[in-house]
Amino acid sequence: MKEMPRIIQNTFNTPVPTPKVREACRGIVIRDGKILLSYESKNGVYMSPGGGLEEGELLQECCVREIREETGYEAEVISPIVTVDEYFDDTLFTAHYFLCKVIGQGESSLTPVEIEHGMEPRWVSLSEAAEIFSKYGEKTPDHHSLYFREYTVLTKYILKTE
Repeated sequence: MKEMPRIIQNTFNTPVPTPKVREACRGIVIRDGKILLSYESKNGVYMSPGGGLEEGELLQECCVREIREETGYEAEVISPIVTVDEYFDDTLFTAHYFLCKVIGQGESSLTPVEIEHGMEPRWVSLSEAAEIFSKYGEKTPDHHSLYFREYTVLTKYILKTE
C-alpha cells in the first residue's frame, strides 16, 4: 500500500516531542454521495468512525474493526488517504485515514463510553459534513481539534477529488 501524506497539527502549544503517543485509524466511507459518520447524540458530536490501534494489529485491520464496532457496517479498505499527527496537551495523536467501501452490515459493538455518549451511525451528505466540520471554531478545545482535523481531511483529500 502506498505511503500516506502527513499533516501536522499543533493545537495548544504542545511540547514536542510529547511524552505520550496514541495511534488510531479512521475510515472515510462514502456511498451514494453520503459519508458515514459516528454521531454522539448526548453531546451532538460527529466524527469519522475510528479508534485506537491494538497491539499487533495492522493499520487497515484497525480501520475495518473500528468501522464495524462503531457503526455495524462491514468495510473494506480501498486506499490510504492521509496521516494526521496532532499534538494535544502531552500527547501526539496519530490518525491514519483510509478510504473504504461498505461490503456488508452486521451489528455494532460499542464500548461503555460510546454507549454513554449515545453513539450511532449517520449517513450525511458530503456538503453537510463539510458544513458540520467547518464549525470547528465554535467548539470546545477538545472538539475544536477533532472538528478541525475532520474538516481538513474532508476538504483537502475528499471533496477535492469528488
